[in-house]
Amino acid sequence: MTLRHLDNPSFPPALVAPGPTQVPPEVLEVMARPILHHRSSLFREALRAVRDGLQEIAQSEYPVLLLTCTGTAAMESAVVNLARPGAGAAVVAAGYFGERWVELAELYGLDVVPVRYDWGAVPSPADLEEALRRRPDVRTVYLVHSETSTGVVLDLKAFTEVAKSAGALLVVDAVSSFAAVPIETDAWGIDVLITSSHKALMTPPGLAFLFLSPAALEAAGEGSQPRFYLDWARNLATQVGTDPETWFSPAVSLVTGLEQALRMIEREGLDAVYSRHISLGRRCRAAVKQIGLELFSPDDDSAAVMTAVRMPEGVDSSDVVQAMHDDGRVAIGDGEAKLKGSIVRIGHLGYVAEADVDRAVRALGSAVESLSATSKPRLSTGMG
Repeated sequence: MTLRHLDNPSFPPALVAPGPTQVPPEVLEVMARPILHHRSSLFREALRAVRDGLQEIAQSEYPVLLLTCTGTAAMESAVVNLARPGAGAAVVAAGYFGERWVELAELYGLDVVPVRYDWGAVPSPADLEEALRRRPDVRTVYLVHSETSTGVVLDLKAFTEVAKSAGALLVVDAVSSFAAVPIETDAWGIDVLITSSHKALMTPPGLAFLFLSPAALEAAGEGSQPRFYLDWARNLATQVGTDPETWFSPAVSLVTGLEQALRMIEREGLDAVYSRHISLGRRCRAAVKQIGLELFSPDDDSAAVMTAVRMPEGVDSSDVVQAMHDDGRVAIGDGEAKLKGSIVRIGHLGYVAEADVDRAVRALGSAVESLSATSKPRLSTGMG
């Protein structure tokens, strides 16, 4: 059996997707070192460093809960720890991952109050305010900060103000926005902030994190759903304090790799990191328009995480993604669910440089041109 990705180290294409993202060589080198024992003082030191680095990015002093899982499991933990069957919960849904909140909340028996939009629309805080006015019994709001299926990043501070005014807990999926877009967790009053390792944190998939406010922890203590591995109280019992450990056996090498990634972010400086993401977003949007394609995601600096691009009539996005992978050796994201076939998604978060964005857009132009009907106008692949 031949495995191209194992037998030929040069085979994997450049990864310019909205996740997982490219991993810096410095992080890969640390992860390749001999594994630490997860009950050792060295690993506890790594846990402390990771916790401190994450709190700096989140602008938070809340306890940080580490789970060995992806962001979806952390989302599920935010439902299972807070949910009381039959209780009202508002969900802002404007894409694939907003609908995931709906599905999770319904699965655990919540009375979901959806605040729905067409996929690609920018949610309005006024709509949430109206929904909470109609349903004053709602005490939890779930939303996605950066909707990775569409490229829309909502005004998180404004939504937090609406939830707080209504006396509701706010639970935020910040998986793709964390370390790419500024977030002030404590100052804004976010109760649960969720992220994971494989986006702007520049580490492979497998770690998820939750920042938990005192109000969220109090509500979790009153929750009635059974839980074990995802139980916040069990996990926090060992992870807080100056000598932290995980309750379970963690993904040790991912933790040490993330420690190195956080050092890189600290050296660059958060303001510079955020400015870099804005600059890359501008570059990507300009290049896409230059080759004659239309944006699906917003054409402004809110779209600092990824750029979604509409496909011309008669061109299937799945074919474009495959052609880019095989011919251009560039990996980007296809559309999710009902957007599959109609858009592609270029990620410019984490360990991405201008050259990566340029290469991705050139490959996109070439793939679309080759797949377009001969009667269609030819696309220019010049980058200027």
